[in-house]
Amino acid sequence: MEKKHPVNELMEETIQRIRQAVDANTIVGQPIQAGEVTIIPVSKVSFGFGTGGSELDGKGPQPHPFGGGGGAGVKVTPVCFLVVSGTNVRVLPTAPYPESSLDRVLDLIPDAVGKVSEFLEKKKDKGTDEALDDVFVE
Repeated sequence: MEKKHPVNELMEETIQRIRQAVDANTIVGQPIQAGEVTIIPVSKVSFGFGTGGSELDGKGPQPHPFGGGGGAGVKVTPVCFLVVSGTNVRVLPTAPYPESSLDRVLDLIPDAVGKVSEFLEKKKDKGTDEALDDVFVE
């Protein structure tokens, strides 16, 4: 069997340490139950790593001495919380309030779709006027 180069061993060790630190539960966190509501944290994970090394001149006790090192960094940034209540799911972003009108409109789309869907469901069950009152009066 061919002997692995020390740089390969450094890289494998660094990647293994990253795997230990970051898994799927880091991105989509464990659900938190609060009465009838379930809250699920969602995060963004960024990471980087590097390794390097050099074989030395061989004048020491080892014929091909090696010097090297590796390192890694992991950044976890909260993105939002998913709030599940019955069949209703809301997204609560952790980012600051949108700066432009377009950003605000894009943020409102999920709620608008939910309202329209709720309206259409109630319209099937009731008359149009009653469904409007139920959906838009809170």
